[in-house]
Amino acid sequence: MPLKIGVSGNIGSFSQEAAANYCLKNKITGFKLFYLINVENTLVELNAEKIDLAIFPIENSNGGIVYEAVYAMSKHNFDIKNIFEIDVKHCLLVKPGTNVADIKKISSHPQALKQCRMYLKRKWVDSELEEYTDTASTAKDISNGVLPKSTAAIASRNCAALYNLDILEEGIQDLKFNFTTFVAAIKR
Repeated sequence: MPLKIGVSGNIGSFSQEAAANYCLKNKITGFKLFYLINVENTLVELNAEKIDLAIFPIENSNGGIVYEAVYAMSKHNFDIKNIFEIDVKHCLLVKPGTNVADIKKISSHPQALKQCRMYLKRKWVDSELEEYTDTASTAKDISNGVLPKSTAAIASRNCAALYNLDILEEGIQDLKFNFTTFVAAIKR
């Protein structure tokens, strides 16, 4: 029976990347990922024993504490199996054919916006910033037309390929080494 791992993101999220990294490092080959979008959903599913392991971010070297995680952790009992880091590289993604002049809004998870705040202040001073549920969900919703073509996403390089988006710019995070700390949690 494969290990059921819940991640606090959509397909292409940094939480998915963290789960893959965790499994590789711990030589776990039989696993199935469940994309639960946020930390609250992930911990609810863990407590309900619908997943065996929950992976979610708690802090970033530039963006600080992931408040969403702190609030969710305060409501749930679990044990920490491991704490680990991954280096997060953000990209600015757009629907194919979108030019710089077309962009009116930049959307992403609040943490991603924090990790790119100086870049955004420097290069996108006239663009509206919008907090979204998840980096990968932002990319997906731009691709599916839920968000307008004038919206750019801050998300992973993987999201560009997964959601047929163009990379307008890579490595837009403010720090060259942008580490996010993740928790691998199990039911208490």
